[in-house]
Amino acid sequence: MLPVRLSSVRAAITPFLIACALVIVLQMQARAEDVAPVCDEYGLALLSTPHAPWKGAPLRVIFATEKPQDGALALITPSGKVAAQTSDRQGGPPYFWHAEIASPEAGTWQAKLTREGAAPGCRDVTRDIVVARKKPRGPGSSKAVWPLRDKWNRGNENLYAAWLQILFDAPLDEDLSWKALGEVLHDDSRNVLFNHLGLREDQTRATIRPDCADLPYFLRAYYAFKMGLPFGYANCTRGGGGKPPRCTKWWNVVKEEPAPMTKAARRKSRANSLFRNASASPARYRTPARPKGLVPGFQHYLRRTIADGVHSGNGRTANDDDDTDFYPVPLTREALRPGTIYADPYGHILMLVKRVPQTDEGAGVFLAVDGQPDGTVARKRFWRGNFLFAQDPALGGPGFKRIRPIERKANGTLRRLTNAQIAEHPDYGDFSLQQSTIGVEAFYDRMDDVMSPEPLDPFKAMTAAVTALEEQVNARVNSVENGRKFLASNRGTVALPKGASIFETSGPWENFATPSRDVRLLIAMDVVRNFPDRVARRPERYAMPAGKSPEEVRKELEETLLSELSARKFSYKRSDGSSWTLSLDDLLVRITDLEMAYNINDCAEMRWGALEGSEEASTCKRRAPSTQRRKMASDYRTWFSERRRPPRG
Repeated sequence: MLPVRLSSVRAAITPFLIACALVIVLQMQARAEDVAPVCDEYGLALLSTPHAPWKGAPLRVIFATEKPQDGALALITPSGKVAAQTSDRQGGPPYFWHAEIASPEAGTWQAKLTREGAAPGCRDVTRDIVVARKKPRGPGSSKAVWPLRDKWNRGNENLYAAWLQILFDAPLDEDLSWKALGEVLHDDSRNVLFNHLGLREDQTRATIRPDCADLPYFLRAYYAFKMGLPFGYANCTRGGGGKPPRCTKWWNVVKEEPAPMTKAARRKSRANSLFRNASASPARYRTPARPKGLVPGFQHYLRRTIADGVHSGNGRTANDDDDTDFYPVPLTREALRPGTIYADPYGHILMLVKRVPQTDEGAGVFLAVDGQPDGTVARKRFWRGNFLFAQDPALGGPGFKRIRPIERKANGTLRRLTNAQIAEHPDYGDFSLQQSTIGVEAFYDRMDDVMSPEPLDPFKAMTAAVTALEEQVNARVNSVENGRKFLASNRGTVALPKGASIFETSGPWENFATPSRDVRLLIAMDVVRNFPDRVARRPERYAMPAGKSPEEVRKELEETLLSELSARKFSYKRSDGSSWTLSLDDLLVRITDLEMAYNINDCAEMRWGALEGSEEASTCKRRAPSTQRRKMASDYRTWFSERRRPPRG
């Protein structure tokens, strides 16, 4: 009887166990549905401006992300209506959407980013934005130069890059140039952060005129000031004696650099020490300290403290040095994003502001901006004529670099991340010594690959190089014209600096002579005239016409190049104000004359290589002193003919 009883029990238990298992499975599914999906939001960030939105100011929104997802940004009113919508994704990387409401109504708005291809629970990202009826009070001043309310991370870095791209954006064929950076920052159609703090801070029309070394610092400080982020800079040497620049001290918005003493103050201080009170403090004789008030204090910090504290040596520090403001990055599309600087080995600094992807119609392009000694800010494309590269330890560490991130410690002080910390940091991880290990040709070959991964049509690529040369020539037209105007209003002779100082000095020579620009121009002219040979040297890089050898393509390129150079024209003003027109081909014929064309004391005609006794030169009424011309020919011309700048010291 026992087997029968066991069988009965077994038959009764089996359905019960199945029912229990089914209940457990259903409970697990219910719990899974209650748990939100894990969404990849790395680098996802929202910027809404102004800092305290109200109905009397435009509402502007940037949504930035790290990955190239298609999608749309919608700004939704408090009543639930879509007031603005855009699917125009920009950048790459980072990628972002930008929308604006000119007169937002008061209430709680929503910024909604809908991402195509994302998981169902991750498709929509929504952020609330409260718009007040009355204008809120702006932030007040603090002991620091500005109050810190946020930290640098991937999201804020992406928003900074997006802000820069919008600030300097325009069609590729548009010539962008401003007399000063202030013209850009005070343009509310360009500057998303215009009056972000609600203090009318961008309506004071303060003069902001950085040179090339100041420009990356000014832009980073401006953004950090608006967003309440850490900022700092180092005091560095310029290098010399075969050694690169080194940075000795680091200052920041929490620990400010003491105001320097003027020469008159030092003399007065010494007099006090000698004849009155040896322990007298010289502090009251220092140059004016940062004024009170958040906006006046920032303007002083920008134009006096930073401008006096940094120079081009800050960008050329050794690539493996931790005590620097910049660190080197790999030559990849992911690393070369807006905000990345380029430090050339001879002291010029540019900042990337946009990447234009390669298309069937043209090559990919990196766009950058730079500042000039006269305050001019202009947009330029990456190419060999603008971005010089060399490997020489005495010149420092050239190449692409990013601004070193700054962290705020628990005690409120600030610190910079080391190279090792950046390499391991989840928000950065892009420190690299790649650029220190490659030669000049390998550097430019690698950049070609980054900008245009697919083979290029050699004829289109050469035309793009000619266009870049044309842009560079037009920029020189402006510089020479500034010099012509200076000569017209000044009868004195500008002294010729000694030795390598012709490339790096101050005063009228720095503002109106063009030795550095002319070295770059000569290199650019070499690049263009040698382009057919470059294609023949590296045919695998180009989409070569079917059935033609590299030599046949080279000969066709030479014919096309001559035609293209002859067709491109530019005009400059002669000494009497009349215009004279030249072609790019005319300029290449004069390439050896341009090795001696940088002296501000020469008339504009000579600075464009006009032949003595020609009709073009007939209006020239002023020449550099013969002593200067002889010095230029005997001591300095080699630098231009060899296309190099001498190291310091």
